Amino acid sequence: MNISDQVALVTGANRGIGREFVRELKRRGVARVYATARNPRAVDIAGVEVLHLDLLDHDSIARAAEEASDVTLLINNAGVQAGGTLVGSDLAELRSELDTHLFGTLDVIRSFAPVLAANGGGAITTVLSALSWFSFPGAAPYAVAKAAEWNMVNGVRLELAEHGTLVQGVHLGAADTDISAGYDGPKIHPAEVARATLDGLEARRVEVVVDDWSRTVKDALAHDPALFYAGAFQTV
Repeated sequence: MNISDQVALVTGANRGIGREFVRELKRRGVARVYATARNPRAVDIAGVEVLHLDLLDHDSIARAAEEASDVTLLINNAGVQAGGTLVGSDLAELRSELDTHLFGTLDVIRSFAPVLAANGGGAITTVLSALSWFSFPGAAPYAVAKAAEWNMVNGVRLELAEHGTLVQGVHLGAADTDISAGYDGPKIHPAEVARATLDGLEARRVEVVVDDWSRTVKDALAHDPALFYAGAFQTV
């Protein structure tokens, strides 16, 4: 896949990783970039086509698919992290995270899959998380949503193979964005996520594991989870 030949659409393009995706796509000479956000006025990068897209608003997704009918590369980046706990938080808040990451992202994929197929197949990449594979105090609802989103991506990959559409998942630990502002550990620059993802697309890789922390978590899945959690949090 030659990135410079693509017409890309990025969700959540107004800040953080999404904004870096737009900048990296432009740096690589992509043919066109649609930068989408819940608040389009927050997109401040010149030379892109700005669209309104809200993961919880199907009509906005459908309109974006109609307006961006030449898209060949869909980058699912938009998301939220509300915090809270699985046992103590309001169920409506928990459902909001699932509605955003699982059903909202799936709605975008379902709406753009015919567009990509009509344009030769193209590719879909979705920003997931190392939290797809483990949980963390204060982030359990987000981890559940990301785990569901991860396996949704796996399922979509199989279903869209007949369209010639490459479906990729991207895992990372903490990036230095607003969503991780309360996290006091090591963080990678969001530009690293964009670069690693697009490099992976050019190599037609279905999974990109961006950082060492994510690789450590993935490797731990083959072993007793008690060992991982004891080492990560000093608890058993």
